[in-house]
Amino acid sequence: RLKEGSKVAEIYGTHDVSERHRHRYEVNAGYIPKLEKHGLLFSGLSPDGVLPEIVEIPAHPWFIGVQYHPELKSRPFEPHPLFASFIGAAVKQSRLV
Repeated sequence: RLKEGSKVAEIYGTHDVSERHRHRYEVNAGYIPKLEKHGLLFSGLSPDGVLPEIVEIPAHPWFIGVQYHPELKSRPFEPHPLFASFIGAAVKQSRLV
């Protein structure tokens, strides 16, 4: 489930997403309030609402971290929405374009 108004909700165009996982790590829930206090937004949670799956820094042009593998849903002419968004943000920030 994605947080209302988050960058990832805007990128996906929905609040419910399904992604492939294969990880053995998780965020220590005791640190979440401290991290949020300093600008990190936990914008995506596991279906049960317990585990953070996506983080972002809203004040940054494009700072998103995920616990899943978007590369597994990406194709040469149909990139994953996160990759397309990242490239778009890079072009927008570039002084060369």
